[in-house]
Amino acid sequence: MGEYFGVICSLVVTLLLASYATACDRCVHQSKVSFFSKPQPPLLSGSCGYGSLAIGFNEGRLAAASPSIYKDGAACGACFQIRCKDERICSKEGTKVLVSDRNDYDNKTDFVVSSRAFTAMAKKGIMAQQILKLGLADVEYKRVACDEYKNKNLGLRVEESSQKPNYLAVKLLYQGGQTEVVAMDVAQVGSSNWNYMSRKYGAVWDTSRVPNGALQFRFVVTAGFDGKWYWAKSVLPSDWKNGSIYDSGLQITDIAQEGCSPCDDSTWKQSI
Repeated sequence: MGEYFGVICSLVVTLLLASYATACDRCVHQSKVSFFSKPQPPLLSGSCGYGSLAIGFNEGRLAAASPSIYKDGAACGACFQIRCKDERICSKEGTKVLVSDRNDYDNKTDFVVSSRAFTAMAKKGIMAQQILKLGLADVEYKRVACDEYKNKNLGLRVEESSQKPNYLAVKLLYQGGQTEVVAMDVAQVGSSNWNYMSRKYGAVWDTSRVPNGALQFRFVVTAGFDGKWYWAKSVLPSDWKNGSIYDSGLQITDIAQEGCSPCDDSTWKQSI
């Protein structure tokens, strides 16, 4: 199992260093953003698997991200600051969105957002209908930390499909920082016999090799130009229940670096 994690870490380092020449916290990207017109958009049943939990995320400012951003679910729960470039009706600050789905709806955009998120880009005094009339907005965006997770530890929700002792599926919640979980293992508390877990879809990881007793977990997340280990030494009790959310005791606050050209987002920092 040590070899497995060594390979994962090496892959993370290789992928990061292969394209990063200059260290930036996160690059500013140019794109377009559209929105869902329905009050209850598909985002609430999106491919991240959050379901009804998503209703309480980020005050409803949710987004479906393009496959290149979504990364097979690694970006689930990630936050992005998005600002519209139409200075007549859009504020310099823009708004923050949380990824809860993959954008398979509009291939002209990097994000399709909830109407609440779209209207939140407007200047004060601008009516919602004025900005909604844009339909498709030219924007710039960057990855940012999720402020609502500042006082929350990483949570693990045991999915209803879990069947003790043959199958375990957990959903990761409240991942802070600007990182992505790229590997996950589980073991009995006090044991060094780790079993790897696979990303089933979105924010859900699973394994058919479930240890007995109380369970601990370890993770590799992207951080800086490298991968970083996190070890949650006691998370699930021996009598873990389907549908319950368990506190990992960990707060992830790291930033994964990007290579930006040019690496200057000073105008962005001055406006948010």
